[in-house]
Amino acid sequence: MKLTLRIWRQANPAAPGKMVEYPVEGITPEMSFLEMLDVLNESLILAGEEPVAFDHDCREGICGMCGVVINGRAHGPEQTTTCQLHMRTFHDGDVIDVEPWRAKAFPVIKDLVVDRSAFDRVIQAGGYITAPTGAAPDAHSTPVPKPDADAAFENATCIGCGACVAACPNGSAMLFTAAKVTHLNLLPQGQPERESRVLGMVAAMDAEDFGGCTNTGECVAACPKEIPFFSIANMNREYLRALRTH
Repeated sequence: MKLTLRIWRQANPAAPGKMVEYPVEGITPEMSFLEMLDVLNESLILAGEEPVAFDHDCREGICGMCGVVINGRAHGPEQTTTCQLHMRTFHDGDVIDVEPWRAKAFPVIKDLVVDRSAFDRVIQAGGYITAPTGAAPDAHSTPVPKPDADAAFENATCIGCGACVAACPNGSAMLFTAAKVTHLNLLPQGQPERESRVLGMVAAMDAEDFGGCTNTGECVAACPKEIPFFSIANMNREYLRALRTH
């Protein structure tokens, strides 16, 4: 496959950025999107040019590091992570635009790399439990209703990639925050901080200048782990409940 890539290049946060066009050849359908970027970078290095900076780590769809906007869609045309997006999705001769996440709370560091530490600060505001851990308890020693367990596990799959923010027209982090709140608030271990967790995490989310949620649903459509839309409604209920009890 021969492709034309139009990639956002920005030397540092203070520098102006622009789209730069690169031809790339020898791409096979079995390659992942990141492997295709590796091929491009190898050619740039051999030509004495600066390679394209992009985030990556596990390349197994688990770590959430690899987020970029591909042809206007977070992670590209399929509902998966960028590292699990394969080049068979594209066609020979395609022109592909590659940009970093676009959100006020995710400033560009360099090229396709953005600062997602805002998510870390939201987690620090309440995404944890303080219950003693120690040895693993016996199975079923603390019964959890199956619907609650299923919903908790479903929300625990969030990898914090930021696709929900990048896809949202408002740059909202509601789906991310809701996943963390719902996951812990449904479990017995999360009950001691139930109210303080949602109040603290929502306050931290607002302080990071994420946009407001208008229920467009773009976040759910882009989420590679398919965090359900009901999580946002659940967090709103938890927030109102916490306001009444505090």
